[in-house]
Amino acid sequence: MENKITYTSSLPKESLLLLTEYSKKLGIPKSQLINLAVTNYITGLRKEEYIKSFQMAKLDVEIKQLTECGFDDYMNIISK
Repeated sequence: MENKITYTSSLPKESLLLLTEYSKKLGIPKSQLINLAVTNYITGLRKEEYIKSFQMAKLDVEIKQLTECGFDDYMNIISK
């Protein structure tokens, strides 16, 4: 069984109206729609963090050298 925690929150009226509208359109409870929205939002944030970490890594000389060494090893392995 899924663990659930009850919380109280306030939203701007327009947001609650949109939440209610889409809850009805999709035929799902508002709590499920909020859960999906939060999950998708956090997934997007994590993706941005992941991309930024690779952008930072490509600027790091040591990481670049390690990657190049690893690529040479990879090429040696697949060429056998």
